[in-house]
Amino acid sequence: MPYRRAGRSGLVLPPLSLGLWQNFGTARAYETQRAIVLRAFDLGVTHFDLANNYGPPPGAAEEMFGRILATDLKAYRDEIVVSTKAGYLMWPGPYGDFGSRKYLLSSLDASLKRLGLDYVDVFYHHRPDPETPIEESMGALVTAVAQGKTLYPAISNYDAAQTDAAAAVLADAGTPLLLHQPRYSMFDRTPEDGVLDAVDRAGAAAIVYSPLAQGMLTDRYLNGVPEGSRAVTSVFLHESDITEDVLGTVRALNEVAAGRGQTLAQLALQWVLRNPVVVSAIIGASSVAQLEQNLGAIGGPELGADELAEIDRILG
Repeated sequence: MPYRRAGRSGLVLPPLSLGLWQNFGTARAYETQRAIVLRAFDLGVTHFDLANNYGPPPGAAEEMFGRILATDLKAYRDEIVVSTKAGYLMWPGPYGDFGSRKYLLSSLDASLKRLGLDYVDVFYHHRPDPETPIEESMGALVTAVAQGKTLYPAISNYDAAQTDAAAAVLADAGTPLLLHQPRYSMFDRTPEDGVLDAVDRAGAAAIVYSPLAQGMLTDRYLNGVPEGSRAVTSVFLHESDITEDVLGTVRALNEVAAGRGQTLAQLALQWVLRNPVVVSAIIGASSVAQLEQNLGAIGGPELGADELAEIDRILG
């Protein structure tokens, strides 16, 4: 595995990390989830990305991963990077959401209990809070580092100005920003409008989520919307999103991938990783076979200028 350095830090990460967002929880068999996690680790995926609300239900992904850590990976804790987040609704009442010091530190304690860990390697503020000063939210991350409950602070879904502000607070406290996790794919290039530059200014790195655009950048929808696909079952992707224009774009991109001897998913992953600010892309997996196929993006032929220009033309 060709590990990559996260900004100006001492931490290296695999180019593809395993995310436990939608495929890990009570809705799937534990043995399937366990097999995916263990196969990922065997193949050199050392980073596992979680959040307090991942499941379903919220908290289930952390509990499941904690069980795997305890039964299979306990001896390898120092070879694994575990990250979790807080920032979305986790429990009822006024203190279970967004970015107050009370919520973030309480959520981290609950996450550690579910994971069965004394600390996580990375703790994210999952989204900016319009009502709470960034100084308070970042101060909570600084406290978590000081308490030994996390090693590195991180943020997710912040815009460029918010990233600059958060990075400044963390730098002043002596706990520099490690990672920013934005949504980034061929179909969502929003981070190119300032966020990636802000991450670079901070000496941090981007680790991107949804690089396959909820599965649209795979061969899943080349012939329309199949039964049981995420476009039918997920709240994050809808059948109405798979328009004829989208299908035309996906098929054209698939031709580029085929010309390189790759799947569309492998091309899409390699495309986000082309940016030097991006240290890793987070992938999900519903099976070991899907995991192995996506990991095939690592070591693929470098994207040439002509290919990048053709992709830009297709994307319009």
